[in-house]
Amino acid sequence: MQKPGNDFRSALQFITILPSGKNINFSPSGMIRFFPVVGLLIGLMLIVFDMIVSIFFFQGIVVLFDVLFLVAITGAFHLDGVGDTADGIFSHRSREKALLIMKDSRTGMMGLVAVVCTLAVKFAGIYSVKAYCPATYVLFFLIIPAYSRASMIFGIKFLKYGRDSGTGYDFFTRKLELKDFLWVSIPVIISLFLGYKFFIINAAFGLLVFIILCFYKEKMDCITGDMLGAMTEVIEALLFVIAGMTMF
Repeated sequence: MQKPGNDFRSALQFITILPSGKNINFSPSGMIRFFPVVGLLIGLMLIVFDMIVSIFFFQGIVVLFDVLFLVAITGAFHLDGVGDTADGIFSHRSREKALLIMKDSRTGMMGLVAVVCTLAVKFAGIYSVKAYCPATYVLFFLIIPAYSRASMIFGIKFLKYGRDSGTGYDFFTRKLELKDFLWVSIPVIISLFLGYKFFIINAAFGLLVFIILCFYKEKMDCITGDMLGAMTEVIEALLFVIAGMTMF
């Protein structure tokens, strides 16, 4: 069994461009539980980045930089999954053909549209959070990247992998246990400080995960690394929108 520190650094190396140190024994199955922790770190960095940029620019420009920061910090890793997944799933081809399309490094029109729409929704969501939730936006910035990356754990748990090899194959080599969801409790606990919004954000997260996994089940009866990345991006964008709704 790998040490927790090694598993965390593996997760950090896998889903961000942040330095994670040397001599890492890459641990695909061990890193899964630390996805929410890496999300919290991304959220913390987003808060600091936003505060610094806010000193120099108006809010619209700041939000644009926030979105670009989230793209850059992951090296557009998840965003690439959005494009590939959209190209495959919305190609109206068989499951096998759709999986081949996802594997193609070229981005088609559906993929391009999906990426642009995801970024646009995220921009609108972050703008709304800052405009309508001035007292709690820091908490939302902290927990939403954690929730979105935690969603991958549920995808790995409840759907089978769709390929015989690939980026995500090693995540499915063992059956996930309850302890693998332990760190998901951190954003949940932090969300308690949101008051009644705690119920809204957690219900929204659960519902979005359920809907996306059901959609994947219906369309593909499996999941891939690209589809995990797409789910991460879509949930992050939609949670920002939900957090920024004026009814809050």
